[in-house]
Amino acid sequence: MQQQTDDMEVPLLNDSNSNRQKSLAPERDGFSHQQKGSEGSMESPNLEFEYGDTDNFTAELSELYSYTEEPEFSLNRDYFEEDFKNHVKGRRWMELSLEEQRVYVMRLLDALEVTDRDKRLKVARAILYLAQGVFDECDTEADVLYWSRHNVFLLYDMGIFTALLELLSMEIDNNQACSSAVRKPAISLADSTELRVLLSIMYLMVETIRVETEGDSPERKAAREAFKTELGSPLYNGEPFALLLFTMVTKFCSMNAPHFPMKKVLLLLWKTILFTLGGFEELQEMKVRMREQLNLSPLPEDSIKVVRQMRAASPPASAMELIEQQQQQKRGRRSRRSAFVDSLEGDSPYAKKQPLVKQDSLDTYNERDPFKNDDARDEEDDPEDVDSGIEGEVDPLDRDVIIQPPPPPPLRPPTERVSFPRGLPWAPKVREKDIEHFLETSRNKFIGFTLGNDIDTLVGLPRPIHESVKTLKQHKYVSIAEVQIKREEELQQCPMTMGEEEVEETPAEILYLGMLPSLSQYVIALLKLLLAAAPTSKAKTDSINILADVLPEEMPITVLQSMKLGIDVNRHKEIIVKAISALLLLLLKHFKLNHIYQFEYVAQHLVFANCIPLILKFFNQNIMSYISAKNSICALDFPHCVVHEMPELTAESLEAGDSNQFCWRNLFSCINLLRILNKITKWKHSRTMMLVVFKSAPILKRALKVKQAMMQLYVLKLLKIQTKYLGRQWRKSNMKTMSAIYQKVRHRLNDDWAYGNDIDARPWDFQAEECALRECIEKFNTRRYDKNQNSDFTPVDNCLQSVLGQRVDLPEDFHYSYEMWLEREVFSQPIQWEGLLQAQ
Repeated sequence: MQQQTDDMEVPLLNDSNSNRQKSLAPERDGFSHQQKGSEGSMESPNLEFEYGDTDNFTAELSELYSYTEEPEFSLNRDYFEEDFKNHVKGRRWMELSLEEQRVYVMRLLDALEVTDRDKRLKVARAILYLAQGVFDECDTEADVLYWSRHNVFLLYDMGIFTALLELLSMEIDNNQACSSAVRKPAISLADSTELRVLLSIMYLMVETIRVETEGDSPERKAAREAFKTELGSPLYNGEPFALLLFTMVTKFCSMNAPHFPMKKVLLLLWKTILFTLGGFEELQEMKVRMREQLNLSPLPEDSIKVVRQMRAASPPASAMELIEQQQQQKRGRRSRRSAFVDSLEGDSPYAKKQPLVKQDSLDTYNERDPFKNDDARDEEDDPEDVDSGIEGEVDPLDRDVIIQPPPPPPLRPPTERVSFPRGLPWAPKVREKDIEHFLETSRNKFIGFTLGNDIDTLVGLPRPIHESVKTLKQHKYVSIAEVQIKREEELQQCPMTMGEEEVEETPAEILYLGMLPSLSQYVIALLKLLLAAAPTSKAKTDSINILADVLPEEMPITVLQSMKLGIDVNRHKEIIVKAISALLLLLLKHFKLNHIYQFEYVAQHLVFANCIPLILKFFNQNIMSYISAKNSICALDFPHCVVHEMPELTAESLEAGDSNQFCWRNLFSCINLLRILNKITKWKHSRTMMLVVFKSAPILKRALKVKQAMMQLYVLKLLKIQTKYLGRQWRKSNMKTMSAIYQKVRHRLNDDWAYGNDIDARPWDFQAEECALRECIEKFNTRRYDKNQNSDFTPVDNCLQSVLGQRVDLPEDFHYSYEMWLEREVFSQPIQWEGLLQAQ
């Protein structure tokens, strides 16, 4: 454990007080200009963001290329046209019949096998131009995408992908290129030319074939299924294609190949995993099918649909807004105080109204009552309906004026202005161990003894306990993971009786088997790249250079070029974060569904490699500035840049950026990282305490400023699991945050997350918890994947005839010396017959 942690030095959050102070400081830069003209953050609009597996197809294609690669589009076209005109004279690619196109692609495939690297590169560029949609013959972006799709299916049908794979393997093993790159003081775009061309073609093929369209023919659908099976099967040197890309990642992070274009590798790796294993909707369908196979109750709801229908809560107020709010309240109290004095004399319209309003809590949630409907919100400014904070106190300035407390207002009828929600977004859940714990406590209290794991016997318990148990059983939920853990315990206890387990060869199982020997290296390498690409990371001399495939050979000399390169570098880092976060989340979700201990193995490696402080470090920034970043130049995005004439770029146009309200990939990355953090900390008290130790509460609360329902949900989940450890004062001063958790997060009926009454009486042995989990994981891996683990349980053949009849391979010269062997090993050895009889 220590060794793995040392392999990757991720800076912890408590190594300096600057980050902590920064996290508590008011956010003045980046987001402040968005607040101008509004009275508070409540008026910020909802982000119209729909979470999915990927962004739209055009955006995913454009992110493959850096802006510094723009001159290479024309280079690809020139090499293709030079070769095409030599073999097909006087005609264009679009004018050829399908059979003629096949003949030409076959000629390109043969030309890929030449030994000259320069000739191979020219042919590869011609193939890349085909995959890019022969854009010089197209008038619109739609035409480019149409011909790109047509050509990609043609290239796959002609076996181009397999040929590219062989070339990619050659480039990976090219020790000469690796050693020259290691010696170079500065690596640029030119050092990875061959790799970038090959990876670009493969990415275009994987992404284009992966995405289904309505007009796909049966042949294309069959090709998609064949390609999906091919990528997920161990056809390439006995391992899936993803393992080759993982090898490139680890080789790059070990500084043995610093010229590898990591952004393209990570994008291709992510899309390969997404294609072969399936996205979020496929995961939901697989989960439903698996629950049916295990005879478990169906899922109470479709989580994807529920989250998409949720509405975002009002974001928290900033520190400056809270100060202004206090000052306004004080001014309001003084005016109300004078009005109240006047009312005692009968000269004020306030005489018949409630004169006092308690101070609203200085909560991070500056939002209205979540249980009021939308129709009532416009009327909430009425003094009678101001929501008074639970912890609010009367202003000291009012105390010397108020002689007697005013009478309480009459209770409002239930139909007046208050509308409770018809139902919670999530069905409550109860685990079987929760019912056992509840019954154990009840039996100890009322009877004085327990019955172990019995959840059916209710003799001697009062009627309310019967009703409670009935309600708990109605919401009992048995997860697939619980069934898998129970099955694993049975297989460990009774290996002979249970027999050998039949393991289905799913794509996830094949991938896990391939990743198992080097899983820790893969996880550490991905986290190193995530750390290097995080916007909060500072450049260090010994850190990984992830900009090898974005920096040009000649550095910019003008201000405009510098601005363009700066945008390109920031965009490059954002895309890397997007690919790694989506990749890790997919691996965790698929492994958890395939087997819980596969998920736990990956999650434990993530924890040991400091993934928790790394994600918190990522969020310890002005998150609204990151979400609304404008690091893109629309005119340079593919395929826009190859169809339309390039407008003149100016410093003003680069600063303006696009008109989008938010950056899709950055919001997508934030949600993915929050989901990863939720997955590795859920039901793990030791990891929850890490959230507390690293002061995650203020960091997470600032993330609630993003007015997007899904992101807020996962932030609230992380706050919920650590609430009981944060103390009474924190809960008291964050009551509206607690209300938001009650409103949006799933309820566990007998969970005391909001109180934490028995925390002091229940000291957790965190190290023992992780060690026990690791022991279970190692037993699982040994039993299922170690072929020599069952030597003690191998049946013994004690039949004399079959033992003597077995053929034994002997050395060739054994028949020359077999008499000496008999004399030494048989005749000269005394036989103790009594000992043999006693042993029997």
